[in-house]
Amino acid sequence: MHTQHFLVILVLLDGLGLLRGQTAPAPTEPVTMNTVVVSDVSTSSDIYRLEPVQGTYINAGKKNEVIDVGALNANIAEKTARQIFAKIPGVFVYDMDGAGNQINIAARGLDPHRGWEFNIRKDGVITNSDMFGYPASHYSMPMESIDRINLVRGTGSLQYGAQFGGMLNYVGKQADRNRPFTFETINTVGSFGLRSTYDAVGGTVGKVSYYAYYNQRVSDGYRDNAHTDSESEQVTLAFAPWENLTIKAEWARSNYTYRIPGPLTDAMFHADPTQSIRSRNYFNPDINVPSLSAELKLSDHSQIHLTSSAVIGARNSVLFDKTPNILDVIDPVTKQPANRQVDIDHFNSYTTEVRVLQQYLLGGRYSSLAAGVQFMDNDLHRQQLGKGTTGSNFDLSLVAPGWGRDLHLKSQNVAYFVENNFKVAENLSFNAGARMENGRSNMSGTITYLADAVPNRISHNYTLLGAGLEYNLGNRQNLYAGWSQAYRPVIFKDIIPGATYDRADKNLKDANGYNLEAGYRGDWKFLKWDVGVFNVRYNHRLGKISLVDPAGNFYIYQTNIGDSVSRGAEVFVEASFPISPAVGFSLFTSTSYLVARYENARVAAGTATFNVSGNDVESAPRWMSRNGMTLKWRRVSLSMLYSYVGDSYADPLNTVAPSATSALGLVPSYGLLDVNATFKATEKLTFKVNLNNVADRQYFTKRPLFYPGPGVWPSDGRSVSVSVGWKL
Repeated sequence: MHTQHFLVILVLLDGLGLLRGQTAPAPTEPVTMNTVVVSDVSTSSDIYRLEPVQGTYINAGKKNEVIDVGALNANIAEKTARQIFAKIPGVFVYDMDGAGNQINIAARGLDPHRGWEFNIRKDGVITNSDMFGYPASHYSMPMESIDRINLVRGTGSLQYGAQFGGMLNYVGKQADRNRPFTFETINTVGSFGLRSTYDAVGGTVGKVSYYAYYNQRVSDGYRDNAHTDSESEQVTLAFAPWENLTIKAEWARSNYTYRIPGPLTDAMFHADPTQSIRSRNYFNPDINVPSLSAELKLSDHSQIHLTSSAVIGARNSVLFDKTPNILDVIDPVTKQPANRQVDIDHFNSYTTEVRVLQQYLLGGRYSSLAAGVQFMDNDLHRQQLGKGTTGSNFDLSLVAPGWGRDLHLKSQNVAYFVENNFKVAENLSFNAGARMENGRSNMSGTITYLADAVPNRISHNYTLLGAGLEYNLGNRQNLYAGWSQAYRPVIFKDIIPGATYDRADKNLKDANGYNLEAGYRGDWKFLKWDVGVFNVRYNHRLGKISLVDPAGNFYIYQTNIGDSVSRGAEVFVEASFPISPAVGFSLFTSTSYLVARYENARVAAGTATFNVSGNDVESAPRWMSRNGMTLKWRRVSLSMLYSYVGDSYADPLNTVAPSATSALGLVPSYGLLDVNATFKATEKLTFKVNLNNVADRQYFTKRPLFYPGPGVWPSDGRSVSVSVGWKL
């Protein structure tokens, strides 16, 4: 951390009186901590809500969910997202990587590509590769290592980061505080050559706690020529010299190589979705996430959390990068296949964040103030369009020196944030907050095919505001409402023209807008529910239009194309019926209705530009509904899940008929049935069986316009996996 960063932190802490030893009055109410509910088999659930104030975060007035991963009947080894996020309404799942390499989700009409509309964290540490250049999260931890998943929707953008989607935090398993040594192993085998093993050790010796795991997974995948080799590891050491101070050092890494079977045309998909048109394409993200954190509890009402972390690594690919109607064949002249394209992104992203929570008496009740500052210093080095080999293995070497694009995007940003939860009355609280973003991105380097300059400096200066309200009705029921502004920076792909006839606007604007939501949630006897509505305004969307210059030359112009608005409702209802102390039965529905449309927008199609105002936003199905039932009997739990996703469009023109390359066209609706079972033989030994896509439905979720290539990408057909877990 730079010296000036420390000075800003000291000023912040001093302003709150924390360096002068000032604390809240004598405690009459404790800081709200995690609540652990112990219940019998008939009433237990795998989803709950965050506390109104938890750690250094304020969650009151915000739509949020917590998924208890350990309690799920789900395909954990392959990270089947429709099962993991089944009880969170509105989560759109984009299946593109195969074999559970990564989770790609979105909500409320946002883009699901590697979850890049979310502020993604692992144990509070940011894992987005580069917030200002490539905000996707290429880091991919094994789901066996996760204890729970916290999702705070877009109104959490003031505290976590300015992303429209909100915050997605994977909370990992921790060391046992009461034992010097523990061991856990989870081993899975399944269809298509799936083999996965997860081994972890942990414990506490004196004032030191440790936890470490190693995971390896291989799979041939559902389609021909697909294959995944994945490994990940983590080491965590925590030292508590005093009762009120914990210092933690952690290093986590994920690395996988995915042989990509390539996109298909619609005709190919309907003939045989398992077929492949590529055998020489590979994708390989190798990501390290080191972090150092300290948590200091100054009193029962004051605490500080400091985290310094990094995302260091590379996103590598070697591809025969053509549309599916162009086959990868031997050249009759050279007797060799074509040279492949090599692309490498080098990530060097550094974040330091200090957070403070201070509770204070106001009107005889404790209100809570959360404040902090976040520094980001990133350097994304992009090397693309390299001339690769004609071979068939994973090889990033070049046969000709130089890159078609060799660029650096360096970004520095500082964000100050503050949010206050005012306890107005015993049952009523009100939030008010602000986030000030101040930064810039500078691009330098060369693009061999481009004579004209591209934007080389983009400023990110925003003051974002937000407010929220929560009213407790009693009996574990409350009303909540929130509004929060957000923005999404112009990223690397927006400012780099893709070809010689492309040009980029030198005055691109960051997308900005807001999230608005309201709902009613609670528990009553056998029912649990969260029913809400939302409105997301997304201004200055990035895209392309067609223009002609004064000399009469046609070109594609990358610019801000217009706005969009997403409105809808999200409904979660679960009913649990206790039949006896040993038997329980539950039903749930998790359903969303979404209308996401363009406003004042225009896009390019060929040599023309069309007005798309009123058209649906791509990858935003009107209806999504996941419905399930679970029967629990003693140590056995059996679940059935039916997932329905309505049809959606692949482009702003709302093209229905598939194009020749299948990059455009309607994405049909689909419904899937999954059956999962868990048997806890003993407290230490657990068996899981997952039967996915029981009816062997052939479907796909999206027609991507960029990686992994335009066209149809079939999702997996029927498969089965069996897991055995043992704890010592």
